[in-house]
Amino acid sequence: MSSKRRGLGKGLGALIPGAEVPLGLIEVRVDDITANPRQPRYDVSSESLQELAASIREYGVLQPLIVTEIEPTEATGGPRYQLIAGERRWRAAMLAGLEVVPVLVKETTPQETLELALVENIQRADLNPLEEANAYRQLMEEFGLTQEQVAERVGRSRVSVTNALRLLRLPEEIKDALLSNRISEGHARALLGLTEEHLQLRVLRAIEKGGLSVRQTEELVRRLAAGAQVQKKAAAQQTPETRALEDRFARALGTKVNLYRSKRGGKLVIHFFSEEELQTLYDRIVGEE
Repeated sequence: MSSKRRGLGKGLGALIPGAEVPLGLIEVRVDDITANPRQPRYDVSSESLQELAASIREYGVLQPLIVTEIEPTEATGGPRYQLIAGERRWRAAMLAGLEVVPVLVKETTPQETLELALVENIQRADLNPLEEANAYRQLMEEFGLTQEQVAERVGRSRVSVTNALRLLRLPEEIKDALLSNRISEGHARALLGLTEEHLQLRVLRAIEKGGLSVRQTEELVRRLAAGAQVQKKAAAQQTPETRALEDRFARALGTKVNLYRSKRGGKLVIHFFSEEELQTLYDRIVGEE
């Protein structure tokens, strides 16, 4: 394998003839680089990769990859490298048909490898909220860091790290909605205000069906959380007969129902979370006139 201290291939040297190569920068074959097993980013769209590959074909790799040297293989006998940061550029360079890419070689520990990859992705806004949260958790679980230490190393506030980690508590259905951009991170954070999964999922459906904004979602969550507390207190005083009646009403109407009794009567509360659900309830109770 030949490692040459040249320009950035079809990059800086081509754009600025005679430009000096930054100290420590070399070019290596793309085949002599292996992926970073601690890469925090795992969701790369094929479309964005193709767009980057097209740019690289025209201008080259303008920003070097960061790698660390690893043990050479028996097949080549030469040095090989593991990515620290720049996996998207590396993959796009392969798609573009480049044989060599510019790299900056650093000596790192496994912890530093993850930290550097995480910081680069954060700075480039390349991570979705769950990828970022998983990387924080990996730093804590694998290397014993506290939330405060993680925040310091990646240039985030402790509050932002804590909030990111809380997203990992959400049900898988809500995580999928966040990953597929059906809801925003703001919506997901609002849903954390509810502790019961069935209520979180109910609000998720309301967001998707009704196009609720984050503020509207927060207000709905506040009302549901307050109602949940009232219901818990009421449930503690309910008789088995009342609970059975509630269950029958809920099955018949297909939604949550609360039955409150008193000496002089009581009230029946029927919940709905979107205009569509209200219309369904209307049809079931009122029917055609």
